Amino acid sequence: MAEAKKVFVFDDNRDILDLCTFILEDAGYEIRTSESANDIENQVKDYMPDIIFMDNWLPDLGGIEATKAIKNHPDLKHIPVIYFSANNDISSLADEAGADSYLSKPFDIAALEEIVKKHLS
Repeated sequence: MAEAKKVFVFDDNRDILDLCTFILEDAGYEIRTSESANDIENQVKDYMPDIIFMDNWLPDLGGIEATKAIKNHPDLKHIPVIYFSANNDISSLADEAGADSYLSKPFDIAALEEIVKKHLS
């Protein structure tokens, strides 16, 4: 059996983290969550996920800076980052951050699974 793909979700909202965990574990992924982008490079390096979801509003380092830090890191920049926000302007925020794609909140379960599949296949 293939090893489960790993997803890392950064969001300061516990309910969203729990929901993502529930949906993605159910779909067969391994998942880690974090409520802050503090020390983002090391958080990501310790887990080496296959895909990252990045909320816009994070304590300490906002989502844009956190995404840029990942994308500027030689060992991490290959990991797709999905920008994750309820902001109306999410596509331009995702562009500014250098994210690979984005998912609007509130999201539906199918859309979450779809975007993960698309970036991991």
